[in-house]
Amino acid sequence: MKTFLSEVVDSVLSEHSDTSHITFVLPGKRAGVFLKKNLQSRSTKTAFAPEICSIEEFVQEISGLQLMPNIQLLFEFYSIYRNLTPTEQLEDFNSFSRWAQIVLQDFNEIDRYLIPPESIFSHLSAIKEIDHWYLSDEKTPLQQQYIKFWDTLRSYYEALNHTLISSGYGYQGLIYRHALKHLESYIASRNDRHFIFIGFNALNNAESSIIQAFIERGAKIYWDIDSVFTEDPEHDAGLFMRQYKKVWKYYQEHSFEKISHHFSEEKQIDIIGVSGNTGQAMYAGNILSSLQNEGKLSGTALVLGDEALLNPVLNAIPETIESVNITGGFPLAYSPLASWFYAFFRLVENEDSGKWYYQHVIHLISHPVSGILLNRGGRDITGLLLKYLQDNNIVFVTQEHLNRIFPDKEQDGILYRELRALLFFSPHHLNTDDIIQKCIVLTTHLKKAYSEKNNPLFLEYLFHFYEIFNQLLLYNKTYRVLSLSTLSQLYKELLLQQSVDFQGEPLEGLQVMGILESRNLDFDTVILTSVNEGNLPSGKSGNSFIPFDLKVAYGLPTYKEKDAIYAYHFYRLLQRAKNIYLLYNSDTGSFDGGEKSRFLQQLTTFPQHKHIITEKIAMAHATPPPSSVISINKTPSLMEAICRHAERGFSPTSLSNYIRNPMEFYRQSILGIRNEYDVEETIAANTLGTIIHDTLEDLYKPLEGTVLLPEHIATMQEKVESLIQKNFTEVYQGGDFSRGKNLLSYEVAKRYLNNFLKIEQKRLEEGDTIKIIAVETDLHIPIDIPGVAFPVYLRGKVDRVEEYNGILRFIDYKTGKVESSELVLPEWELLSSSEKYSKAFQLLCYAYMLTRNPSYPLPVEAAIISFKKLQQGFLRFAKKGDSRNDKNYVISEDTFEHYTAQLQRIIAEICNPEIPFEEKDI
Repeated sequence: MKTFLSEVVDSVLSEHSDTSHITFVLPGKRAGVFLKKNLQSRSTKTAFAPEICSIEEFVQEISGLQLMPNIQLLFEFYSIYRNLTPTEQLEDFNSFSRWAQIVLQDFNEIDRYLIPPESIFSHLSAIKEIDHWYLSDEKTPLQQQYIKFWDTLRSYYEALNHTLISSGYGYQGLIYRHALKHLESYIASRNDRHFIFIGFNALNNAESSIIQAFIERGAKIYWDIDSVFTEDPEHDAGLFMRQYKKVWKYYQEHSFEKISHHFSEEKQIDIIGVSGNTGQAMYAGNILSSLQNEGKLSGTALVLGDEALLNPVLNAIPETIESVNITGGFPLAYSPLASWFYAFFRLVENEDSGKWYYQHVIHLISHPVSGILLNRGGRDITGLLLKYLQDNNIVFVTQEHLNRIFPDKEQDGILYRELRALLFFSPHHLNTDDIIQKCIVLTTHLKKAYSEKNNPLFLEYLFHFYEIFNQLLLYNKTYRVLSLSTLSQLYKELLLQQSVDFQGEPLEGLQVMGILESRNLDFDTVILTSVNEGNLPSGKSGNSFIPFDLKVAYGLPTYKEKDAIYAYHFYRLLQRAKNIYLLYNSDTGSFDGGEKSRFLQQLTTFPQHKHIITEKIAMAHATPPPSSVISINKTPSLMEAICRHAERGFSPTSLSNYIRNPMEFYRQSILGIRNEYDVEETIAANTLGTIIHDTLEDLYKPLEGTVLLPEHIATMQEKVESLIQKNFTEVYQGGDFSRGKNLLSYEVAKRYLNNFLKIEQKRLEEGDTIKIIAVETDLHIPIDIPGVAFPVYLRGKVDRVEEYNGILRFIDYKTGKVESSELVLPEWELLSSSEKYSKAFQLLCYAYMLTRNPSYPLPVEAAIISFKKLQQGFLRFAKKGDSRNDKNYVISEDTFEHYTAQLQRIIAEICNPEIPFEEKDI
């Protein structure tokens, strides 16, 4: 395939045997490398290389101004804003930066398109006044200030331009406008050189005027365009070329050269819908693998329609592809250090009078970077701190808490006290320079830590962060406008502009690039990702204070022109390629997925005669999943653990867990694995249950063996609040229950207990006799299990035993919701097979353990008090009879005969070495 650049070189060399006096100007830098390679390959003798530069570099040279970085430009603009704005109307830098960047963008467009500033600012002010209509005869001060802001935009613009030009700097638009003023003198000073412009498309008015001025003096321009696009008056890819052909004075007398006819040639175009960004990356990797196996990888480019795919794409490229060149770099914002400094700034910003919210501390301390920084010399600072916060339920961390974990003295060459001071400090006692300086010192500590780990990539990241913080320090020393919140915001903006550049050979191997980097380059095989509407083209995006109609009137670009730019880049990439793979995100559930780009619709709706287009949806290769049943065989060592647990005792809860899921019993009861716990910022349900149980124990324990009287209830009602406070303090360690959700939980506990005592009072008023027999009784009894050779015990704690009107009753407290239907058992077999009747199983287990003691003779009853269902009173266990309303609430020896059969079956199964623990599908 003859590329566009090789065609240009052929044309140039046919007219100039010596290229040392030629200056080539291209849209970007990357194409210059390939242009130089083409020139070198055609050279037959040693010669001086021509000048090759991008249009931005070229215009800067003409203007004599340097491009000012965006962040510094924002500071410079703020200085001008402060000088021109009344003190009472001044905004701080943080508020100013939110609208100033949009204003600077508009200034840039006005200058790039050579719009008369006095005219457009006058119209903009008038439009804003009309938009902000009002009915009153007099404008309010706020209305007057609003209108005045638009009137002063021109003053800001003129003052900024004057300041920048005086210092030898400018933003891009200002440099372009200034270049036109120096164009004639520049051309005169360079009349010994021949200028050639290559591969341009959408030119702003300044670029158009500059290039036309050079063409009129003998320069040449080569367009990279196809006849399919220029001859179709509706095709967006040729929009700008058709305009230049019609408007430029040069083309009134000369023909429009170098229009190719490549797009209509034979092409294999595969349009593939792939779910998700990672899916696209993996699919692109599969295409590359196939191309390599077929020996067709040479001349292949992987072009990212969305550069956020860079990271998954790099991971998806087959390892067998040794030579890969990546244009651009890895954004620092995606590096682990970026998220670590985000967490650091969040911690600093939310410091409150020497206290830090535990979540902010955990986010910083549990970050992998913190592990590298702190966990050296064999000391696990992060683990110790996290465990300390969780064990003591600390919601707000203080210096006193930190002192318990961070050593005061140097250990293994590490000054932990210094690290603690760098991470945890009160920003109110420091100025912004001090905080930035802490960030710089932190980078040096991190450098030392990563040097020990021999991690060159992270050291490269750190160098860029070191540069960023030094820039911020320099800007703040110069302009003195940064607050802590502004510092954090500027840090994020600087991070978005920084990247770690990849090193590679741009002329060899697989080329990976963004779509803008593909300008002027041609490839035999193109893989283009993210060809979705909203990506290609980007749609109606872009912030501006200039209304759409005003932009149209003054010839400023709108989303229509931006769509045409995307159309040109898309079709130009396909122009000379033979094999094309166009991937789009088919996931309708994602923000940017589901809808194919209009460019794909155009390809299929208006196909070229020689194009072979196939469309398909890629589906993940589905392999039959492995057996979902997890099975643990009972080895001798596991049987020993079961024996130990049996001797310690099976609790009703653990047996219920086995019925629900044997693997849950295995993890919790045999292995002792518990769910990971965290600091309880708000009181958990089980913590609230513990507090209520403890309070009831405190109230009723002194009354064991006593017949309950109304005066007992009255005394308990007086004690409720103080006892709840005591138990909240003891159980909910370090927690604050004076406000928020915790206060609501505190009030719920009071309401539960007061309502329960009212029920007790009502029972007494109705003439019931209640005797408190026992409270929170610990049980541990042996049980004979046929076929099991080792001792087996049951253990548990009964919340309350009472004698109610002469009937012995066992009561279990539940703070959760319990339905009476869960305690009415239709069939005995359901006790050991259905999770629904787990509470009935537990009640019978407690009753069985208690009644093995002669002090508790049969028959008895067992009931649950559900604090969420107090209006239902005591929910008693019952065995359902033959008819619908036939229920037997009495627990007798006959009841236990049926129950123990189920209980023995469950325990025998647990203790049987031939029956594995298997995961139950819940």
